[in-house]
Amino acid sequence: MALPETIRVKLSSETAEAISITPVVVQDLAVRELVEHMLGVAGKDEPRIREMLLRGTLVSGGSRFRWAGWEVEPESLRAMLASFPDAEPGRPFRPDGCIRAVLRGGRQLVELPREALMQKSWFQRTSFWETFLAVVAEARCDYAGYSYRDRADRYLRELSVSEAARLQQEAARVKFSTLRDRIRSVAFTGAELFAAR
Repeated sequence: MALPETIRVKLSSETAEAISITPVVVQDLAVRELVEHMLGVAGKDEPRIREMLLRGTLVSGGSRFRWAGWEVEPESLRAMLASFPDAEPGRPFRPDGCIRAVLRGGRQLVELPREALMQKSWFQRTSFWETFLAVVAEARCDYAGYSYRDRADRYLRELSVSEAARLQQEAARVKFSTLRDRIRSVAFTGAELFAAR
């Protein structure tokens, strides 16, 4: 069977709680959007995606999708998968395209939301986000693949001890105290960067 434009799905929450009753929402979802959720889980693995479509269930993030599964024509699935971006290992990192970042090190991660970190007070000339990107751009970022979940290319950048210390010092510019304290206290050694095309 060819891929339809939309499919009726049952959407429920997969939150890990002791006892919870969550409502099931039934909605028509574009098949392209459903396949995009699958790409976030399986990448462009055509046999796995075909098997997911046949099985009729997918857990993505905190949501479970269920639908009446069907056998899909390989040609129509291949055509749809070809319309999604591929990884481009030669693609250089562009700081102006960076939409999200994560500081990594040890067992803790520090999410760096761009919108929150671009805010600055009246007397600040630069935001923490601008300083962070300037530090990251001082050396080469290694390409780590394409994230279908984030719709962005992923890059990794190891940070020197002095670069990490500079970012911890610059955390004073962060408006939100919880995030500011996390940047100052977590021993991070690298950054994961997500850049939109």
